[in-house]
Amino acid sequence: MNDQEIEVKFYVKDLGKVAARLLEMCARLLRPRVHELNLRFDRPDGSLRREHRVLRLRQGEDARLTYKGPGSIVEGAMSRQEIEFSVGDFETAKAFLEALDYQLVVIYEKYRTTYMIETSEVFAKHPRRGQDLGGLSALIMLDELPYGNFVEIEGPDAASIHAAVDSLGLDWEARIAESYLALFERLCKARGFTFRDLSFVNFADTRFTVNNLGVQPADE
Repeated sequence: MNDQEIEVKFYVKDLGKVAARLLEMCARLLRPRVHELNLRFDRPDGSLRREHRVLRLRQGEDARLTYKGPGSIVEGAMSRQEIEFSVGDFETAKAFLEALDYQLVVIYEKYRTTYMIETSEVFAKHPRRGQDLGGLSALIMLDELPYGNFVEIEGPDAASIHAAVDSLGLDWEARIAESYLALFERLCKARGFTFRDLSFVNFADTRFTVNNLGVQPADE
């Protein structure tokens, strides 16, 4: 898939309430809760990171290879080119990238549950924005990371994302522009953590506050 990804994410204190709201909205469960293992690769000189580009290998329901280009903010949401496709074997794909001299720079994991909202069924006529959103849809990802819970919303344009955010009762002003790894790096700097990977094992006995992440709950 070669597409333009438009998304926004939020830190939430109670992921269960968001899930309950999705059920009230008759959201469709696309993918039940699954553990995702993500491997980020870079060139030996670190140029992909400096150029704000991403090369990622993910193991979830299947193995997927992803490229993301530099991002820009469009009406408050992050927009960037995304090329993603399935690969037959996770370990073979990892060996392939390493054979091309790409280096594994960080591993991060999370649990993700994915829903889809059909705007034509749920909020075709958005009350606050007052515009017909027709058959647009939005993907709602409930993410459990080692340092907290998040809601990531992806849609075909900013209007569908705004509508989804309002319908979920989230605070738009609490949106997060940074990636999960950028938040991880901020947390490591704030607390002096020296481990490389964003893993549940590394955070099992780790103490930190939401202020260390530099985010605000969107569900208050």
